[in-house]
Amino acid sequence: MTTTPQTPETTAVAARPDSSAAVLYVCAERGRLTPTLAAQRAEEDGREYAARNFRLVEVVTDPYGQPDPCHRDGWMRVRELADEGQIGTVIVRWPAAISPDAWHEMRHREIRWLQDQDVAVCYSWAPLAASGQVK
Repeated sequence: MTTTPQTPETTAVAARPDSSAAVLYVCAERGRLTPTLAAQRAEEDGREYAARNFRLVEVVTDPYGQPDPCHRDGWMRVRELADEGQIGTVIVRWPAAISPDAWHEMRHREIRWLQDQDVAVCYSWAPLAASGQVK
């Protein structure tokens, strides 16, 4: 009778992303009088917020208008960074940057997906920033 030696099974342990590594995601509606003002403020708020506790890996922007984040090139970049474990936090100015209120279920889907990757979502707009991260 021949026996084969038993080898211990090895399982890869996924590395947790560095929670201080963050991406700033900017997707803001264009105003009529000052079309870029909302995006500029969102980026300024996000950079100020990030400077307190995070290391910005990248700033990703998308034009406003597509309700499904998975149909935006910028948001897909955010997902890629999260999936690769390069970020532990996504900073957005407010929830509607991920998906407008009328399509909040898409926003919740994306936040759940990020959480499944051990990635937190933080809001940089002062009233929401005070409440902390969504994780």
